Amino acid sequence: MSLDLNNEETIGEECCSLEHSDRKSHHSDKVKKNLVTRLNRIEGQIRGIKGLIEKDTYCDDVITQISATQSALNSVAKILLEGHMKSCVLERIQEGDLEVLDEVLVTVQKLMKK
Repeated sequence: MSLDLNNEETIGEECCSLEHSDRKSHHSDKVKKNLVTRLNRIEGQIRGIKGLIEKDTYCDDVITQISATQSALNSVAKILLEGHMKSCVLERIQEGDLEVLDEVLVTVQKLMKK
């Protein structure tokens, strides 16, 4: 059903909807809470990195913290991508919209650049 990152609740089978040509996600409250919690933690990590730089912390230590933050962001992206693939993309393919595959490929390419 879902990717289990750090044994936390992850995204379910709902993701995006197309209403009046506006693309929107429709994650459950549980998924939103999980993602917001992760992003709040990442926000704190960024503030911590800023503080390390302001305190002239040894570069290698700062780089280690940056790496941890990038990994946390990648985890959020993986959760979102999984939900997107299992719901939005699947639904659009079932409706005969194969252009969504090109969209997904572009998205994956963006994620792999990092």
